[in-house]
Amino acid sequence: MGYGITIPFDGIPLSDHQSWLTELADLGYSDVWSAEADGADAFTPLALASAWAPGLRLGTAIVPVFTRGPALIAQSAAALAEAAPGRFALGIGTSSDVIVERWNGTPFEEPYRKTRDMIRFLRHALAGEKIDEKFDTFQVRGFRLNRPPQVAPPILVAALRPGMLRLASSEADGAITNWLSASDVPKVAAELGEGKELVARVFAFPSEDTATVRAIGKRMIAAYLNVPVYAAFHEWLGRGPQLEAMWAAWKAGDRKAALDLIPDALVDELVLHGPASSVRRQVQAYFDAGVSTVTLAVMSVGIDLRNAIRDLAPAAG
Repeated sequence: MGYGITIPFDGIPLSDHQSWLTELADLGYSDVWSAEADGADAFTPLALASAWAPGLRLGTAIVPVFTRGPALIAQSAAALAEAAPGRFALGIGTSSDVIVERWNGTPFEEPYRKTRDMIRFLRHALAGEKIDEKFDTFQVRGFRLNRPPQVAPPILVAALRPGMLRLASSEADGAITNWLSASDVPKVAAELGEGKELVARVFAFPSEDTATVRAIGKRMIAAYLNVPVYAAFHEWLGRGPQLEAMWAAWKAGDRKAALDLIPDALVDELVLHGPASSVRRQVQAYFDAGVSTVTLAVMSVGIDLRNAIRDLAPAAG
């Protein structure tokens, strides 16, 4: 089981991360995983961690397949795999139409086939092969990595529903999932199948101020679960009746009503909160349900983040 944490840490400049990263292994964390949305890119925090914390596994969760060209993804992945041989996992995925189209000006078209093609390209490229091929969604002519890694990283796919989970099973080394409860894991794991790594990004808020946790959690849920890919994920998980009123209010432009319509119980399912000891038990439920690696995303509003990281660590239990 991998017990990881998401970096970079909120409010901490990258230049100040060294002491935080070096402490993680002593605390029992096994992994650090980067996210890529509107903050740091996926690779820079991990490059720093590769030098500052050589005992940790590194993972991207995730690199969007639309926002970089195939050769550039291969180059970045190869460089990090060279810097941390055997300790890097490359997570790729479609991201969302918001990030791809609205923020990066790139059409969000054929996400399944684009991801499949990128996996196939990366397999060959990271093995040092010359690629001269027309894939369904892009063409690469005459590319070969000048510095292929000695140890090619495993490739994991961001997957929320059966199609991508089956793609992760058939062509990748595992899947990365997000915004699900421990009780949702068996349904996801069943689609992925046995023998594949399942990474779950889990939001943790070690606070006993339930009102504040729920208020912040509702804003987070509204920001994510109104994105079409996440809305479809939760419909598949069976939460359509629980969320349809919120979705309707959001589409009508009534943001306040949408927040009010998110059930407290849903926040309690998707955002782990309470005393740190309780949060650790809630994390264990993900492992018990079939997750291979948990990567915590620790919320820091109104708490001492460093102490929270220490209190949530495996060594604290």
